[in-house]
Amino acid sequence: MIAIDLISEIVPAINKDDKATEALNWMDVFKVSHLPIVNEKEYIGLISDADIFDMNKPENPVMNHPLSLQKPFVNEQQHIYEIIDLVSKLKLSVVPVLDNNENYIGLIRVIDLAQEFSHLMSAENPGGTIILDVKNYDYSLSEIAQIIESNDAKILSLYVRSIKDAEKLEITIKTNRTDLSAIIQTFERYSYNIRAVYANTKEVDSLLQSRISSFFKYLDV
Repeated sequence: MIAIDLISEIVPAINKDDKATEALNWMDVFKVSHLPIVNEKEYIGLISDADIFDMNKPENPVMNHPLSLQKPFVNEQQHIYEIIDLVSKLKLSVVPVLDNNENYIGLIRVIDLAQEFSHLMSAENPGGTIILDVKNYDYSLSEIAQIIESNDAKILSLYVRSIKDAEKLEITIKTNRTDLSAIIQTFERYSYNIRAVYANTKEVDSLLQSRISSFFKYLDV
């Protein structure tokens, strides 16, 4: 999934000559805290509600407001993982998208990004989930896949998280099987440390949604 496929057809950009009050109104309507400033196809920058409140001159054009962000954007061909990385670093509610000629073509809402990421993690598909603790130097995706597939199951999604201050990885594996007993036994035979198992559909959905929320925990989406 790339940026151009995620562009919202709902949220507009704000024209450079529009008043800040208008920008705040649009932000309130669409439940976002940022809007791109444009001059026709030219992308000028990203204004936040904090920028407007800090200046405290809402009747001034948005162009006259100092912008706290250094013109963030993604190219139309960038992958969803790169977009998520930018959102996480800058705590954005929308991401401006430019074409290969650096013309503004639209924006991506973080709420849409979260929903698409949920699809990538197969959160809506039935199946069970296993969480492993693995030392960094022991991690082998091919071995994990072989263990899953040797038990007539498939990996629907796999999420790897580094455990801070402990040279370990937490590996969350969503499979297409709810009966995980044979898979668990095989992991134990290979001396894997199983942290948790979720075979109940509601438990799995809750777990994966929490993983998705970890990317956007600073936003109310």
